Amino acid sequence: MDYQDYITVAAERKKGQHLGMVERGAIKALKQQGLGIRAIAREVGCAPSTITNELRRGTPVRKSTKGKAPGYSPKLGEAVYKANRATCHRNPKSDGCQDFSKWVIRQVQEHKWSLDACCGYAKLHHLFEPSKMVCSRTLYNMVWRGCLPIHPTELPEALKRKTKKHRVRENKKRYGASISDRPEIASLRMEEGHWEGDTVVGRRSGKESVVFSLLEKKTQNYLAFRIPGKTSEAVMAAMTALHAEYGEHFDQVFKTITVDNGSEFADFAQIEKWGTKVYFAHPYTSWERPQNERHNGLFRAFLPKGKSIEQFTDEDILAAADELNGRPRRKLGYRTSEELFESFLDAVYAA
Repeated sequence: MDYQDYITVAAERKKGQHLGMVERGAIKALKQQGLGIRAIAREVGCAPSTITNELRRGTPVRKSTKGKAPGYSPKLGEAVYKANRATCHRNPKSDGCQDFSKWVIRQVQEHKWSLDACCGYAKLHHLFEPSKMVCSRTLYNMVWRGCLPIHPTELPEALKRKTKKHRVRENKKRYGASISDRPEIASLRMEEGHWEGDTVVGRRSGKESVVFSLLEKKTQNYLAFRIPGKTSEAVMAAMTALHAEYGEHFDQVFKTITVDNGSEFADFAQIEKWGTKVYFAHPYTSWERPQNERHNGLFRAFLPKGKSIEQFTDEDILAAADELNGRPRRKLGYRTSEELFESFLDAVYAA
């Protein structure tokens, strides 16, 4: 290739743009014309230091004092540039974080924590030196690249669902007050005592046990009880047991409860005699009870969908709820639901 054919007028280059083969050919041609470093830089449209570095990069080392000194080679400059670019990235910080990575793997596989919960909890409690940890984004990247023995399906809520447009439908069944009448304080998560309820079904066919779940919206404390069936009588029996547990403080712990319009909640408004306000969501609007629905999804990690709940004991159900309540959350400042709910109960009983 004859580098004399290259155009040697100032090219329109973006600031910070790396040299290409065209610019390198122009540098060779301009240098052969006897131009200096600054003159070549003006013609090519870059800094003089860029020309100096490129000439050093593309000029072979002289091996002998005899003969003509080697000149600048655009091909050599391009080859050295590409070799340098291949190794110019920063060494991954994860190489020095083996202990932290092992701890994260154990928390995910044994307790089903999210990667973000692992990072936040470790930082909050100073479990590792900052230089021996990586951020949650790096952990997720390591999982996607296969650098950690964790499959993405093992991570809670890692695989995002598609968003849907929501349409509010009118209630055909009137079990009690509509969620539209619920006070704003119940949805703002500014005070404790506001709950969402639902049932978790194992197998769709047949009559068998289900799980009745309740979630406190501010502390995100999750309660789960196995009840004999998806019936109003079974749900009311569970609520009666809760009322017996909290006694005269029941209406302070359970200020409001929002449930759906399932037949198992047909008599749920009766608990208002204990001082608790009950509200019913619109049909087919699970997004009106988002926290309870999300926690039911997390609960499925312990009781997979389609698996009979008859295979699990009452202790299994309670242990699964305890695992969720003992999991640190970003929204809670990487504290656990369990400790926040205990503080709430202490305040209620001390009043």
